[in-house]
Amino acid sequence: MTISDAERNDLILYRLQQSSELENEIQSHIKNDFYSTAVNRMYYSVFYCLTALALIYRFETSKHNQLIGWFNKEFINKNIFDKEQSKIVLKLFEKRKKSDYDPFIDFQEDEVKAMFHEMKGFVQGLKQFVYNKIK
Repeated sequence: MTISDAERNDLILYRLQQSSELENEIQSHIKNDFYSTAVNRMYYSVFYCLTALALIYRFETSKHNQLIGWFNKEFINKNIFDKEQSKIVLKLFEKRKKSDYDPFIDFQEDEVKAMFHEMKGFVQGLKQFVYNKIK
């Protein structure tokens, strides 16, 4: 897909907005004990931020594993982001797959709240990085 720089910036901002909008949705899911959907939305909040980052560097993929691999190669391995950030992404990705595909998955409130706290920290840091790049 070929897009102009202005369109690319609009898409970057849109992806960041999508990520932000999920925070209230996630809080509502947790409050109402919908832990599996909360985990799904947490992963997608991170995914939208990673997609925004990839747009800056013109990395395109439709595969979640490739996006995560690219992030690890370009940002974790080069010490731009801490290795803990990669662990957060991978944990949310794996938990999201379990919540979507495994039968009888049962997340606990404390576990989900802890993941939400980690996700918010990751998203906040990544958003700041992206905003600094597009200024």
